[in-house]
Amino acid sequence: MEELVIHCIRHGQSVANAGGVSSDAASIPLTELGHAQARAVSARLAATAPDLVICSPFSRARQTAEPTLALLPDVPVETWPIEEFTLLAERWGGSTMEDRKPWVREYWQKADPDYVDGEGAESFAAFIGRIRTTMEKLETLPSEKTILAFGHCQFFLALRWLITQGIDDITPDAMQAFYAYYKHDPIPNASGFTASFDGRAWRIKTPSVLASQPYPTPAF
Repeated sequence: MEELVIHCIRHGQSVANAGGVSSDAASIPLTELGHAQARAVSARLAATAPDLVICSPFSRARQTAEPTLALLPDVPVETWPIEEFTLLAERWGGSTMEDRKPWVREYWQKADPDYVDGEGAESFAAFIGRIRTTMEKLETLPSEKTILAFGHCQFFLALRWLITQGIDDITPDAMQAFYAYYKHDPIPNASGFTASFDGRAWRIKTPSVLASQPYPTPAF
């Protein structure tokens, strides 16, 4: 059966993942380890022979893609709005993940899908809407194509959640269910999964070439 195949890969370790200070969500770079992870996974990703590479506009995803793109000079690359879910406002610039933890917990406990924390933030309902729009756009692509997507943990987890759980309405209960899903099975850095669309339905393909693997630790 003809199907569209999408390999979804999370970015390598970022400065924020490593506990560093981030000024804004979009410009967070990779660490040395993150760059090493991107290099280590590049040959495996290039071997999927994609017809198209799509990438988040965020720096850490683009930096993760670079070693793979160097091996695929003739493959078209497009930037799609598959950036990470930014649930806290820009006023949190200059903080670490540890600094933000109490407010992140409070956000999820509030479980209001339409709540927007402030300038630069996104509601959970809008986030899920963005993922559904991405799915609809993918569904318009020709079957028997292979897509390689460089993005983020919560975005790709929510995509997998929508596919596997059959979520329709984004209610407070659904929002809490996603948070539990996220906490139980986050996607490691430089890892991911493979999804497919056969013209009628989405599914998760197993095994995936993007399953978590150990990566070399660089010399600092």
